[in-house]
Amino acid sequence: MEAISEKDIRARIERDNPWWSDPGFIVPEAHSPKRVYFEPFKELALNFGVKRAAVLLGPRRVGKTFLIKQLIQYAIAGSASRQGVMYASIDATIYAGMSLEKFLGYMPAAASENSQRIVFFDEIQYRRDWEVELKDLVDSYPHIKFIASGSAAAALQLKSRESGAGRFSDFMLPPLTFYEFLLFLGEEERHIKKVPTKSGVKPRYEILNIEGLNARFVDYLNWGGYPEAVTNPQIRQNAEQFIKNDIIDKVLLNDLPSLYGITKIQELKTLFGFLAYNAGNEASLENICQSLELPKPTIKKYIEYLQSAFLIIKVSNVDENCRRPTRERNFKIYLNNPSMRAAFFAPVAATDSRKVGQLAECAIFSQWQHAPTFGNLRYARWRDGEIDIAYLDAATQKPRWIGEIKWSDRIDDHEADETKNLLTILRRHKTVVEVVMTSRTIEKELTLDGRPTAVYPCAAYCYMLGRNITARLDNPIAVLHDEEA
Repeated sequence: MEAISEKDIRARIERDNPWWSDPGFIVPEAHSPKRVYFEPFKELALNFGVKRAAVLLGPRRVGKTFLIKQLIQYAIAGSASRQGVMYASIDATIYAGMSLEKFLGYMPAAASENSQRIVFFDEIQYRRDWEVELKDLVDSYPHIKFIASGSAAAALQLKSRESGAGRFSDFMLPPLTFYEFLLFLGEEERHIKKVPTKSGVKPRYEILNIEGLNARFVDYLNWGGYPEAVTNPQIRQNAEQFIKNDIIDKVLLNDLPSLYGITKIQELKTLFGFLAYNAGNEASLENICQSLELPKPTIKKYIEYLQSAFLIIKVSNVDENCRRPTRERNFKIYLNNPSMRAAFFAPVAATDSRKVGQLAECAIFSQWQHAPTFGNLRYARWRDGEIDIAYLDAATQKPRWIGEIKWSDRIDDHEADETKNLLTILRRHKTVVEVVMTSRTIEKELTLDGRPTAVYPCAAYCYMLGRNITARLDNPIAVLHDEEA
């Protein structure tokens, strides 16, 4: 048996860095659409004035490697030396057991040790103790800017914060927003137009084609969270298989077991399938335990793992007084990317209002996860009522705005039925300054208990959230609500 030779390692690295030898080489990914996160990540990653490594985190297939390759093209087309930019995918078998520092020795001799260099480590989670090695590299090579990426976001972020304090800058890349989805398809202007407003006034949008927008929204729920599924027609034809085989199964069968030493993989897969089917419904450890016959400690642990892998979003509850329970019993689980449900079961049809409504709620929370204020969102539940969203002020823990997410137009016929739970909260809390409701096609303004209430089509609200949040990535706070403007 022979050890992997230095010659073969060098050949692989040179193959992955073709711009070293070809002065006219253009990275193929440069021709693909850029995510709205490209510019803010570029500013963070290529800032040589800050002696930190940039760590790009996010779930599988949301475009981390694409973003890195596009950043490489930006660097080599600009002021960076082509020989001073290196890319290495750490998950390649040929690099097994190889230290991160050893990669630096394969850079071309033309890359001066005293000049600014850029090194990209893709899928860094496959390197044991990566955070210790990367921290040492940042300290030892001040002229090199290190940029790393990895899946299993929460686990990586924890290591980054614990071992890389003062040395790493984390950047989270979530799934596509509905806004980005329309951009990638080139259909934004077909469905929605931004109406010019005065400086400091909330953005306004005119819906040009609500039925067309709704049709694309259902597509988004079924396959729209992943750039490859959106831009590649062949993948789109069998998007459910792509999402299941290439994303869900790899996380459940490979990533999480290797990260956390899970041996009963089928239990984890069964739990995720159960949560995906019931996404948006209230749950508890007790009722999951009864349904799946799994121990509560196991369920609790697996839910934490699924959160760490960016597969689910867990939202806590408050009561009608907007107080948190002393002991959490109930919670809601949303899919980080609604299209994962179609991969496990079947695509939802626009006519199935109940399922579309559940996934629409997932989509709304999925847009909100792009904002730093996401942790302030709760749902409210009490004996005879519930509302979908209660936004609590971080300082006072009092509700600032509340919302109901629906995929129906019943509000026009049964306004009292659709608003009675909102009124319960409004009459108890004068701190609420705004109310949001969604419908299938209706857009109008109401007043509930003296508070302004905006009714948006659900697809339009999802679009506006994604657009307004990602448009302010320097300080990504949604501008649909007064306290966040």
